[in-house]
Amino acid sequence: MRTSRSWWWLSGVFVGALGLATSYLVAGLLRIRESPAVAVAEGVITLTPGPVAKWAIDTFQTRDKQVLLIGMFVILTIVFAVLGRVGRTRWWITVAGFAVLAVVAGIAVVAKFGFTGVDLVPVFAGFLTWMVGLAVMTGWLRRWELVEASDDEATDPTHSRRGFFVAAAAVGGIAVLSGLLGKLAGNTREQVERDRRLLRVEGATRPTLPRGVKVDVDGVAPWQTSADDFYLIDTAILKPNIRPKDWELRIHGRVEHDLTLSFDDLVDREITEDWITLNCVSNEVGGDLIGNAWWSGVRLAAILEEAGLDPDADAVLQTSDDGWTCGTPLSAIMDGRNAMLALYMNGEPLTVEHGFPVRTIVPGLYGYVSACKWVVDMEVTTFDAIDAYWTGKGWSEMGPVKLSSRIDVPNDGADVSTGTLVCAGAAWLQHTGIEAVEVSLDGGAWTAATLARVPSDDTWVQWRAEVEVGEGDHDLRVRATSKEGEVQTGVETGVLPDGATGWHSIEFSAS
Repeated sequence: MRTSRSWWWLSGVFVGALGLATSYLVAGLLRIRESPAVAVAEGVITLTPGPVAKWAIDTFQTRDKQVLLIGMFVILTIVFAVLGRVGRTRWWITVAGFAVLAVVAGIAVVAKFGFTGVDLVPVFAGFLTWMVGLAVMTGWLRRWELVEASDDEATDPTHSRRGFFVAAAAVGGIAVLSGLLGKLAGNTREQVERDRRLLRVEGATRPTLPRGVKVDVDGVAPWQTSADDFYLIDTAILKPNIRPKDWELRIHGRVEHDLTLSFDDLVDREITEDWITLNCVSNEVGGDLIGNAWWSGVRLAAILEEAGLDPDADAVLQTSDDGWTCGTPLSAIMDGRNAMLALYMNGEPLTVEHGFPVRTIVPGLYGYVSACKWVVDMEVTTFDAIDAYWTGKGWSEMGPVKLSSRIDVPNDGADVSTGTLVCAGAAWLQHTGIEAVEVSLDGGAWTAATLARVPSDDTWVQWRAEVEVGEGDHDLRVRATSKEGEVQTGVETGVLPDGATGWHSIEFSAS
């Protein structure tokens, strides 16, 4: 049998791709957000240990999900190729291999939040396609080998290599076409974006920048962060595309009675608005995983009070439409701070990436315990009864924001002129506030900075200071003091388990 073994390898890849594309198409036709491949990818993210997840975020930043998908593509290509090659002599191993892949996909689909039986249809469709495609491709390959073994291709002209290449082209073409059709069928983003453009919520206003919040030093990050520049951290491979008419929030658990709110129910309530700074627990000292925006929404405390809270409850387990969870301290929602179900960001409806149509905002807490995008479920409970996504990976339960400050000007490694150096940046401790900021040049005495104004303690504050620098290399560090008298610690710790600490410092040269 002289048939090149490479064709068996490639037959497995072609058949594997066809099954994935078919499952993707069926998922799109059924309006299922997660095709089996996406469900597996998000399952991998869920099962990834905390230190590995932190390493991936630190290493790949916002490209971590792309790296995961590329890795899965490479691994699946290798697996499909091996299954194709093994099928030359042990067809039953190939069938069993595809069956195992289907079972893994099925488990990932069943494990997703909001699972229904319909969600398994794409898995069955993909597996059936694998079996049919495998039979067609291997059938042509075996006929080709039999013809070659006879050394007389003319004795069986219909079973020549040409038949295999036609079958391979057909399988490849159908796979590509199915993938394209699946993308079109499952594309609900256009409808959601149209809903966003047409959405009007009475009481939600466009922000006017408060007077005096900027220090007017070139290079300082804007006090108001645009939606495009606001940091994005989530675990969704595909962002949920939820139309307002389809959104519901279920509130249950340790309450007197369950509540289910539609979007119309929510916007009929009184709208609250506020400037609030959010930051991620993964933000390293001096990092940029932080932003400040004008949020418009509905106070969450009033909704929970309406449900009737069990006095022994101390947590709210929030669940996103994509299944991500966070455990929020109930006290932080009910203590008077402006915790809200946010609808608007900077005077515009939330973008899909930032949680449209509804997300949660709780000032003073890191996002991993509070900022649930695409929120659809809230269970009033206790911390000892839940295991939220990030806390299950080693992060702490409470997640209060830590006192922090950052130097924006000058840049690390900058060349500056000798004499008076203007330095500037930001400091924050949401829901407590900043009393003072100081800088130190080359380990010397601390010099007080001038603070800009802020509309509340829930936002960051810009600062400005001047120091005299001589010729040579220098280092500059910054620290803040809270309104409760806490002085920012210089002890350096990493982001695990509850946020990084230490003084931000930079180096520069003067000449």
